Amino acid sequence: MHGFQIVPKDLLSIVKPAEPVGALFYFVLFVVIALLLSKGLRKAVHAACSRDTHVDRTTVNFLQQIGSALIWVIMLILYAHLIPQLRALGTALLAGAGVASVVIGLAAQSTLGNLVAGISMTIYRPFRLGDTLQIAAPTGTEIGTVENISLGYTTIRVQDGRSVVLPNSVAASQTVINLSPGVGRWQQVVTIRLSRDADLEAATKLAREATAQVVGEAAVTSCFLTRVDATEAQLELRFQASGATTRETQRAAVIQALDRAFTAAAKGAAAPASPAPQRPTFA
Repeated sequence: MHGFQIVPKDLLSIVKPAEPVGALFYFVLFVVIALLLSKGLRKAVHAACSRDTHVDRTTVNFLQQIGSALIWVIMLILYAHLIPQLRALGTALLAGAGVASVVIGLAAQSTLGNLVAGISMTIYRPFRLGDTLQIAAPTGTEIGTVENISLGYTTIRVQDGRSVVLPNSVAASQTVINLSPGVGRWQQVVTIRLSRDADLEAATKLAREATAQVVGEAAVTSCFLTRVDATEAQLELRFQASGATTRETQRAAVIQALDRAFTAAAKGAAAPASPAPQRPTFA
């Protein structure tokens, strides 16, 4: 009877935090818990990104990294407070974390403001990628399409091809008018690469007409020149798909319509004795 009671007492004395074996046991335990929590956080982030393709992956990945770092820091502080020999270190870590947070907050007020505003915009979603917005910029009122929402800045491509970069704190605080035509409509972009010598005005008109035959004239947002180099020019065609489930099908149909229209135009423009002009590519 007494022999069976000695074993549990010996085991409890071994795994006490003050004993070397106990300290090692709890260290392994805390590491395993931190690994499981970090893995669960990564899976949750991956599932969220898989369900919603319009989630800003840069923001989500950054938050996941911050969450993983916080998990390890919390586990380290808890472990230091559990082990008697490390309690002074745990108290110092808490005090150091508090001082560091105050110093970092004072030194990076604008950056942290943009970060917090970016997180808020990701959660509440006042606008999405592809939405057409009217904003107040230093150059006056600008209308453009949301091209990117990162941790600190929102990039809007206006109709003449310029990019307006707004700090998230400004984008979240100012009044923004969302001009997107209806809820559930999705902005699509098709890049058209032509020869530098092509008639860009005629190509722009042809692209808009071919797209309008597929999605309707009202859904064609814009088509403008975005790049010219030594050999080619690049047009960017934007149109609104009718919904999330049909956007890819409509984009494929638009590309096919563009290919047919430009092929027919190239055959009609080519002289009988001259080779056909270089065909454009669509992406």
